[in-house]
Amino acid sequence: MTRKREANTGMLASVTAEMLGGAEFEIVDDGGVRVERILLEMMRPDPAQPRRILPERVYQAFHNSRLTPTQALRELIQTAQIAARQNGRPFGNVLELLGNPEDERESEAQALSPEEVLVRDLVNLAMTIRDDGQVNPLTVVDVTQGVTRQYRIETGERRYWATWLLRDFIPGYESDGLIPCIVIPAEKSSPFRQARENIARAGLSAIAMARQAALLLLTVHGYEIPAYAVDNDFYRQALTVDLRGRREYTEVILAAMGGIDKSRFSQYKALLHLSDEALELADRHGIEERSLRYVLSLDPEHHGEVLRQIVSLNLTSKQVKQLCEEGLTADDGSDEEVDRPPAVALRMARLARGSMSASAQDIARAFLRQEEDLGLARARLQAFRNLLNEAEQYLVSDEKGLPG
Repeated sequence: MTRKREANTGMLASVTAEMLGGAEFEIVDDGGVRVERILLEMMRPDPAQPRRILPERVYQAFHNSRLTPTQALRELIQTAQIAARQNGRPFGNVLELLGNPEDERESEAQALSPEEVLVRDLVNLAMTIRDDGQVNPLTVVDVTQGVTRQYRIETGERRYWATWLLRDFIPGYESDGLIPCIVIPAEKSSPFRQARENIARAGLSAIAMARQAALLLLTVHGYEIPAYAVDNDFYRQALTVDLRGRREYTEVILAAMGGIDKSRFSQYKALLHLSDEALELADRHGIEERSLRYVLSLDPEHHGEVLRQIVSLNLTSKQVKQLCEEGLTADDGSDEEVDRPPAVALRMARLARGSMSASAQDIARAFLRQEEDLGLARARLQAFRNLLNEAEQYLVSDEKGLPG
């Protein structure tokens, strides 16, 4: 991806202290900012937006103009219907997702699939908009080229999709199709304002936070932010840059991320090392960073398998840590994989290479510190000694079996 520092000069110049406080929705018709009512059809979501509303497959199709907004929503709803049917709670009309308060099954939100939860939340928002109107206007960037007016949504994508859902999937709704928006000139577009909105509204998933960190880093380092569908490799470019390279923006980046510190910022950014499958699963199911950090210790080809176990077994971060430390054993039946030792055994062998750098006293102290009991430390050390003796016997057996 080529860097375009000059193209971002105006955008970076607009990153000021006023972005860190106050309510930007109170700004009206000042300094080039104006409020207008705009046709829904004239807006498009920001494809680089860290918060993903649509599943990856639908996201790519929609932003590559293979699906209209209505078709994209229909795909999302059908995905939710399939998940609901598989779990014995089929629905036809999206209003059925709001449920019956007297039905105890509907109070078990943890039983719903991520797609059901997403559609249900959009329906709830749509009903709020129907009953109360669009209280908070969207923030859109004027990206008009030629005679046709066009706007890219900077903040408010959930309200955008909820309005489409209200218009096309909820019977009896009538509207003129005009949505109140704060209009931002293209040169004043800011991912920092978008980040603040993301943090202030419904919380971002750990993966969305990783994308948010990447987007802010790439912006201040002068990378071009595409106006088309992006993949994970776009955000992974941030792994080659850091806050030290643009120290003057460190405080504003951390503030836009919710006031986190540098260490937490680095933890989120590190999640971009996850495989594509793991990123999608973790984002879809809202897996927390404290669980995902342990997955990073494994080879990327194991990331997806671990995420599937986390989801299917609802593992805690402690259980994920244990799973990753023990390693995964292959079960595909191939001779190569069957003969391959578990990851934990390979790590022990690697540790043995450098064991001479530690004294016997250091090892004894480490066991004692881990077990916090002298008797347990001795027992653990004895068990480890027995394991090594048995391993040595295997080596002797293998040596005897070798051809002379």
